[in-house]
Amino acid sequence: MAPPLLVLLLCCLLSDSPTLAPPSPDSGAVRSVTAYFRTNNTAARRGPDAQRTFLRRTQHPEYRDQRCSLDGMTVTAEPALGTLRPDEEFTVAGRHPAGRVWVVGVEITVRREGVVVGRQLGSQHLVALDGRWYGFAPCPG
Repeated sequence: MAPPLLVLLLCCLLSDSPTLAPPSPDSGAVRSVTAYFRTNNTAARRGPDAQRTFLRRTQHPEYRDQRCSLDGMTVTAEPALGTLRPDEEFTVAGRHPAGRVWVVGVEITVRREGVVVGRQLGSQHLVALDGRWYGFAPCPG
């Protein structure tokens, strides 16, 4: 798989997210972010339709109209929880999204029909808003 496609898929994954549980600077944030990734990965193991449903449901409310197709692929993400930290400087198109933004390092694995077609290391931004975790990174054109 070409690296630009992995970037696109990473952006798609980032464009999704909540999981119940308000953030806090202590272990509460780690527990709830862990639950978010566990839910994403469970959806991915169930297949493209289940993951698409998860991504739609967890898209940051301000970016719900900005989604992309995974084209039958699934994306799992393993967070490096020791890297989880607030990121007050993060913006999307020059605008700070509503909620508290956090960033965490992740290893992304992309599969098509269960076969690994790519892996990539990167970071993922999540937003804690109204007691839920949301992901968001609008897919590029």
